[in-house]
Amino acid sequence: MTSTDRPIRIAVHLQLQHAEYDVIRRAAAEAENIGVDIVFNYDHFFPLDGDPNGKVFECWTVLGAWAESTSRVEIGALVTCNAYRNPDLLADMARTVDHISGGRLILGVGSGWWQKDFDEYGYTFGTAGQRLDHLAAAMPRIENRLARLNPPPTRKIPVLVGGGGEKKTLRIVAEHADIWHAFGDSDTLRRKIDVLEGHCRAIGRDPKEIEHSSQIVPSPAVPAERSDTMATPDELRELGFTLFTWTIGGPNYDLEPLRKWITWRDKHNG
Repeated sequence: MTSTDRPIRIAVHLQLQHAEYDVIRRAAAEAENIGVDIVFNYDHFFPLDGDPNGKVFECWTVLGAWAESTSRVEIGALVTCNAYRNPDLLADMARTVDHISGGRLILGVGSGWWQKDFDEYGYTFGTAGQRLDHLAAAMPRIENRLARLNPPPTRKIPVLVGGGGEKKTLRIVAEHADIWHAFGDSDTLRRKIDVLEGHCRAIGRDPKEIEHSSQIVPSPAVPAERSDTMATPDELRELGFTLFTWTIGGPNYDLEPLRKWITWRDKHNG
């Protein structure tokens, strides 16, 4: 499927912070009932804002639970930190959640950026370049392990890679990703797309095979809302983006604003 004939999809990114698990479980169920297409969580060991030692739950354990407690939405992490798990183990975890969910997992993966997670849990933080090199080395291992597992995944598990680094990240996207998650103003994203397409041409891949994903911020101004650092939904659509994700954290998850985005999606999808 190319970027020109993909339907618009709406996702919610539930940060696993400052909330009891039963609240998180109800939020995922509500998102499914509202009609979102994907429910993402995050892969952090500490909150990203608020009380730095507040409540947090582990990413992949929650994904396994969501695989059982939901029935329609796709699920995944936005994104798994490559450094926290052996790549072969991560592939096995992904295959297992894929089966539990009946083929609804998206394998979101990135190089990691929150230094407190690394330091507190004993992982080497290093430099951004080193972390990206480790991600580049991990992706073939993940793919090779997925191909060798018994039973195999129920489908070709979609891989999502987030980021916009032009020399390393976008090369990884071109080589391995089915979905690219990025954000920025329209000029920035247009340049990143040009770079990504160049990487695709260099390896002989059709860039239209890669779904483009970005962020949204619910407001009454949909779809005209913008800021100095974010493209509007209409600008994103013009650039070929079709997956739109809203991020929200605990302790309460008010998903009511997503309803207007579902209406917007359905209007444009016909």
